[in-house]
Amino acid sequence: MGRTVPTGQLTRAARGASGRRWLAGLLTPLVLAAAGCTTGGSDPTPDPEPAPFAACAALTAPPAEAAPPATATGAEPTGRPGPDDPPHSPGQGPPPADVPQLPAIELPCFTGGEPVALTGIRGPAVINVWASWCTPCRKELPAFQRLADRSTGQLHVVGVDVRDRKPAAVSLAETYGLTFPNLFDPDEELLRGLARNFVPMTLFVDGTGTVRHLDVSGALDDAALTALVGEHLGVVVGP
Repeated sequence: MGRTVPTGQLTRAARGASGRRWLAGLLTPLVLAAAGCTTGGSDPTPDPEPAPFAACAALTAPPAEAAPPATATGAEPTGRPGPDDPPHSPGQGPPPADVPQLPAIELPCFTGGEPVALTGIRGPAVINVWASWCTPCRKELPAFQRLADRSTGQLHVVGVDVRDRKPAAVSLAETYGLTFPNLFDPDEELLRGLARNFVPMTLFVDGTGTVRHLDVSGALDDAALTALVGEHLGVVVGP
C-alpha cells in the first residue's frame, strides 16, 4: 500500500511547487532577453529587403556624358526650340500632343526606400514600367540591362516595378542579373497618372524632363531600344 501524506504536508508541497513555477516564469523572459531571443511577435528591426538594384540618387542629375539640355543659342532649357534649332530635333520642342507627361508623384527607390520625384529625373532617360508576373516584361528586361551597360554615362535606364511584391521582383532580378535603378510602385500611382493600365510600357524622357515617346508595342529587344533612343533622345549607343 502507498504511504499516506498528511494534508498539511501536501498543501505546503503544492505551495512550494507553485512558487517555483512562478519564479521560473518570472526569470525565463529575463534569461531569453539576455540571450537576444524573443518569445513571440515580430522582430521590431527585421532584416532589410535584399537590394539587387542600384541606388537612385544619381537619377536627379544628368548622366555624366549627356549633352546639356540647352538650346543651340546657349539659353536655359525651356522645352521649346530656339531660333537656330530644327523644329523636330530629338529632345527639343514642345511635348508631343499625344504623349502623356510624367505625373508629379514620388515613388520609393527599391533600394533604400528614399522617395524619388518622377519629374525630378534628369534625362536623357529610359523608364521601363514592368512587373514580375508580366511575361513580355520578363522577356525584355535583360535588353534593358544591356542598354544600361552599353550606355553608361549617356542616359539613365530606370525601372518602375508596378502592382508587384518585392520578393517576386527580387527573385526575378537575381535570375536575370538586373542591377539598374528601380522604383517601387505597388499601388500603380504611375499608371494612374499616365491614364494607362498595362505593362510593359517604356517612356523616353529628354534632358528637360519631357516624355518624347511612350512605347507600348510589346517586348523590346536590343535593336529596337537602340533605334528608339536614337530617334527620340538623339543618343547613339554602341553595340
